[in-house]
Amino acid sequence: MKKLTTKIWLLMCSLLVATIAFMYILSNFIYEELYVSDMEQSMIEVGEKLQTMYRGGKVDDALIARVEDFNAYSHFQIFAVRNPRELSACVPFDIDYDALIGPVEREQLLKGQTVTKVGYEKRFDRPIISVILPFTEYNRLEGIIYVYYPLTKISELATTDVGLLIGGAALFSLFVAFFIAQGLRRIMRPLHDVQRAAEKMSEGHYEARVNVASKDEVGQLAEAFNQMAQAIQQEDEQQKTFLATVSHELRTPISYVKGYSEAIGQNYMTEEEQREAIQLIAREAGRMERLTNELLQLARTTQEQEELELYPIALAETVREVTAILHGAAQMKQIEINEMLDEELIVLGDEEKLKQILINILENALRYSSTGSKVQITTVAEEQYAIIAIKDTGIGIPAEDLPHITERFYRVNKARSRSDGGSGLGLSIVEQLVKLHKGQLTIESELGKGTYVYVKIPLMEE
Repeated sequence: MKKLTTKIWLLMCSLLVATIAFMYILSNFIYEELYVSDMEQSMIEVGEKLQTMYRGGKVDDALIARVEDFNAYSHFQIFAVRNPRELSACVPFDIDYDALIGPVEREQLLKGQTVTKVGYEKRFDRPIISVILPFTEYNRLEGIIYVYYPLTKISELATTDVGLLIGGAALFSLFVAFFIAQGLRRIMRPLHDVQRAAEKMSEGHYEARVNVASKDEVGQLAEAFNQMAQAIQQEDEQQKTFLATVSHELRTPISYVKGYSEAIGQNYMTEEEQREAIQLIAREAGRMERLTNELLQLARTTQEQEELELYPIALAETVREVTAILHGAAQMKQIEINEMLDEELIVLGDEEKLKQILINILENALRYSSTGSKVQITTVAEEQYAIIAIKDTGIGIPAEDLPHITERFYRVNKARSRSDGGSGLGLSIVEQLVKLHKGQLTIESELGKGTYVYVKIPLMEE
């Protein structure tokens, strides 16, 4: 299979050869057609000037001599004769003079017309261009002026010039072909780099990059490839991190369940210790269940291709149902949940997924708020959206962690124990569900002062 560089080089060389061939044909046309036509016209003009010297009567020797004198200074061969048969004495060839002027030409000459002939003349054994002009009086042919010029001289001139043209074109073609090859090599180098980088990526080396050396289409392709490679590398790293984190998150509760269950089965514990171990096993099993459910939910929201079936929902009622669900958890920490709801807001959404969004956000607010604090929920209309604002006065989020807060398994406090922190999937799920609602999630926070979460959901159009 030919390379793209070879194809382009062959195309440009083919165009160059076609151009040279066209120049040759054009030059041949100019020499063989236009130049011959101009020569014929010049011969006619010369013959007509000489024809004006004839005053009638017999063609005498003086007129013939005057024509011969003019012939000495002309590059044409010119003769004046009384009878066409006398041409045999005027040319240095053994000819059949009857064929030089046939009956048809004689009739034309008797009418005072000029006869021109271009092509191979058998009697001269060469291609010539000839012009014959008559000396006539009272419909009698008293003599003729015969002007001719060998076409071989024109062809030789054309061949010489065209030969020089072809030779120069050949040298020019070699020169151009060399620079075309160098230019193509330089232009195609980024494409070759992209090819090599793609081959490395296919082997699993996602760090491969292409050096961008221009701003043209090829440079833009290299830049797009680098962006793609970076995205693939980041996705690969995130996938590895995801798998490592899932393994780590599951390993701890599995170890607890396995270890304590074996201890209970082998009667290594007292009854009191067994009761505590069973409670711990139930707690860790519940944590594994929650983690598994969150992973399944995240996978569904991430890979879901179809849009949600959205329908009108009374937002205030949905918020009240969520706060009722979390009322017990709020009471355990003595946290007061205040509501300022616009009763007229009707949004387009999926009720179960909208509840899941609010539950995840409120669980975070309750988890990271201190005992006796407050959580404020507000709903307002803004243009074509309903704004759900959830404000807490908890520990807040550092500014450097805020851009990563919706990443999977991201934890602000890396040293936080499993008992006082979530799985790191809640806000990632929230972000995916908000996108499925064609909405927007915004999180603002200040360390030590609390966090503001804003969810924008499209309103139902009236």
